[in-house]
Formats: sequence, C-alpha cells, structure tokens
Amino acid sequence: MLAAPEVTLRRLAPFDPRGNLASWYATGFVVLVAAVVRFTGLSRPEGKLFDETYYAKDGWGLLTKGVEWNYTDNVPAYVVHPPLGKWLIALGEWAFGYYDDGGNQRAVGHLVNAAPEFGWRFPVAVAGTVSVLLMVRIARRLFGSTVLGCAAGLLLALDGFHLVLSRIALLDMFLLLFVLATFGALLVDRDARRRAWLETITAGTAAPAGVPWWRLFAAVLFGCAVATKWSALFFLPVFLLLVLWWDAGARRSVGVDRPWRATLRQESGWLVICGVVIVAVYLASWSGWLLTDDGYFRHYRAANGQSELPIIGALQNLWHYHHEAFNFHSTLQTKHPSQSWPWQWLLLGKPVTIHLAYPGAPWGQAPVSEIILLGTPLLWWSFLPALVATTWLGIARRDWRAGAILLISAAGLLPWFYYAVDAHRVMFSFYTAPALPFFVLAVVYVLGAMIGPPGEEHGDRRLIGSVAAAAYVVLVILCFAYFYQLFVGEFLPYADWAKRMWLGNRWNP
Repeated sequence: MLAAPEVTLRRLAPFDPRGNLASWYATGFVVLVAAVVRFTGLSRPEGKLFDETYYAKDGWGLLTKGVEWNYTDNVPAYVVHPPLGKWLIALGEWAFGYYDDGGNQRAVGHLVNAAPEFGWRFPVAVAGTVSVLLMVRIARRLFGSTVLGCAAGLLLALDGFHLVLSRIALLDMFLLLFVLATFGALLVDRDARRRAWLETITAGTAAPAGVPWWRLFAAVLFGCAVATKWSALFFLPVFLLLVLWWDAGARRSVGVDRPWRATLRQESGWLVICGVVIVAVYLASWSGWLLTDDGYFRHYRAANGQSELPIIGALQNLWHYHHEAFNFHSTLQTKHPSQSWPWQWLLLGKPVTIHLAYPGAPWGQAPVSEIILLGTPLLWWSFLPALVATTWLGIARRDWRAGAILLISAAGLLPWFYYAVDAHRVMFSFYTAPALPFFVLAVVYVLGAMIGPPGEEHGDRRLIGSVAAAAYVVLVILCFAYFYQLFVGEFLPYADWAKRMWLGNRWNP
C-alpha cells in the first residue's frame, strides 16, 4: 500500500471542472461576443480573398469529385496540403452554395441559398467561435478561475489576427482549433489520471488501470490537426513530453520508485496505440483520393510502368505524392509581397494584406477597404514580455502550467526559424496561428500572477492587481475596436486608414 500524506492528496486532487451555472453564463457571453464579430457581414467582401481562390475551389472539387479538381482544365488538381480542412470548407459549400470565378459552376445550398462566400467561410467562422469556447474552459481548468478563463477567451475573441483567420476560408483556423483541442483533451486526461491515482491510494490498492479515453481522443484530434496541415507535427514531441511528464509527476507524488522509468514501461503501449490512431485518422482524411481513380498521382506507378498492387499500390502512390509535396514545402522560395520572417511575427513586423480596394479615385484620395491580418497590437506586443515573465515565474514557482504554455508556444514558433535561416523558405505570419492561444495563455498567466492568491492577507495586493489586469483587458478591447474596420474590410477615409498604419511602410500594402 502506498503512503498517502495530506500533501500528496492535495497534489493529486484535480480542479473541479464542472463549475456553477454562473461560470457557464460567463462562458456563453464570451462565446456570443466571438460569434457576433465573426458572423456579422461574413459574406463581405465578395469574391475569393487571398488563398480562398485555392481552398474554396478545392472544397468544391472534394464535394463533387471526391478529390481536389481543376475545373478550368478539367483535370485533377495538384495540392500540397492534406484534405481535412478542405472537406470542412466543402461542408459549408454543400449547406449554403457555391460558384466559381466565371460563374460557370453554380450550386444552391442544401440548407439555405445564401451568398456563396458565406458558404465557404461559414465552417471557418464556426471553428473560430468554437476555439474561443475551448479557450475559456481550458484556461478555467488550467488556472482554476472563471474570471481568468473568461479573460483568456475574450482576449482571443477580440484579437484581430484570430478574427481575420475566422472570416476567410484558409486552413489555419482549423489547425489552431485541433491543436488547442488536443491540448484540452490531454489536460482532461491529466486530471483523470491523477484522480485515478488519488482513488487508488485512498483505497490502498495497486496502480490504476483502465482505458485512457481522453488520451485516445487527443490522438483523434491530433490526427485531425495533421490531416489539416503537416506543420501540426511540430507539436507532437511536446505533446508526448507533456503526457510523460505529467504521468511521471503523478507517480512521484504517490512515492513510486523511479517514476520516469515506471511511466515509460507502463504507458508506452498506450502511446503506441495513440500513434496508430493518429495515422488512421490521417489516412481516413485521404479516403476520397484512395477510393477513387481521379486524384493527382493516384495511379502514378501504373502510369510509369511499375507494378501497382491493390491497396499497397495506392499507399505507395500516396507516399510518392507526399514526397513531392514535401519537396515543394521545403524549397518554396517564390517571393510574395506579404511574406515575412519568424522574428517579425510577434512584433507585427509584416502583416499579410488579405484584401485591398479603393474604387472611384486614385490611391490617397479614395476611401480604402482593407483586410489586414494584423493582431490587436496591444495584445501582440504583450506576448514577448509575457513569455519572459512566464518563464521566470514558472522557474521560481516550479509551475507545470508555465512549462506547458512555454513548450507549446516554442513548438509553434521556433521550428520556423530553421526554415527561415537554413532553407530561406518563403513564409507568412499566419504560420504561427496554432501557437496563438498559448501566447494568450502566457498573458493571462501573468495577469493571474498580478492579481495574486486569494485570502484576506492579500486583500490590497489583489485589489491593485485586479484593477491593473482589468485595465489591461479594457485597453486591448479599445485597441481592437480602433482597428476593427481593418479586420473586416469596412471602408475608411484614406486619412483615417493612414492613421492606423502605426508602423508605416511595414503595414502598408
């Protein structure tokens, strides 16, 4: 029987995630704010914006052909991202309708005959709204505070970068959602495992057993992330490390000898199963390509005089497709006016211009309609100080929450430095999207440290800290409101537009 001193029981006791009705009312309010700013005027501007010209068409091809399709030349389309995000866009096109650039390929929605732009943007807006919901509940569980959970959700909901990615049919919002959801599932798995250990040592029995359902669900979600964009793989080592770290910590708390070795011995089987689940989900996303004969490279081996066995031949062709796509990603150096480097991203050094129009007069005289992929400046310029403060506080407090936030933030940002320095690959600021929620969590972690722990002895400090934290959130909201027209493409007089170009030529299109 394992000893169970009071300190061990406290360490293992997880935060009660259920909350009271008030916490759900507060969550609902934040999600409502997120939904309103994401769905209002979603079909404007008209037409396909930025890379919607690829993904909206790819979604329609998947819906009608089972694979991405080039309708102009009536041939399979060569694409370099997995299909899942485009399948999700296709669902919106099925529900609300679609048209191509020439108006030749038209379809009314099965549910509502809406503006076609609404169709391909609707799934992305849903993903953005759901990510805010997850953010509130994950931050609440992480910090043990409904106030901090709602603050995290509100900061994410009113970030311009997140808002723009929630209103155009790119893949990055889906990637953000699945990475964040994977972390949330692993967080619940951590609590469930610690609860199981608590029940075990309380009852005086052996180590807990059973199926780690939340861990398996996290594997499903991570498979969805990889099936959206391969860059999700940057997060895999960190998620694996977190699972092992948290499990070893639980074993250490109950007095297990050599907790890391015990964790590797007892959990490796489940981790292998999780790997199988990830691969299975990823392959399932390619089902349209695998189960039809029309996909690009679908019969590559047969077309080049090689044997093509059933099933195995299809997988070999898929491997060749992946090899070609990897070469494309690794060597992409075509210049683009909105490209930027990773060291510019958190400083908002070069945002992406998604849309720009100034009809009726020359530039400098006409009103300007622009959608700029710009984070709310006050929030984004807080990220680097918050990450530094989180590092210091995490070390000083030996706080696992700070470690998790920092590791995932690094996984979403640092690998791109390699591609920038070694390969000089062309890249864009939206590559950092899946790390965004964790940058926000770093800010909220620091706000929580400012507020301090509860208790009468901390009354004055908590009052001052609460006022300072609330003032910061209000200032971020006001900053978001000031730039709002640039996030949704509303027309501004040129002079008002120019006033918002705070970094001059770096933000000018």
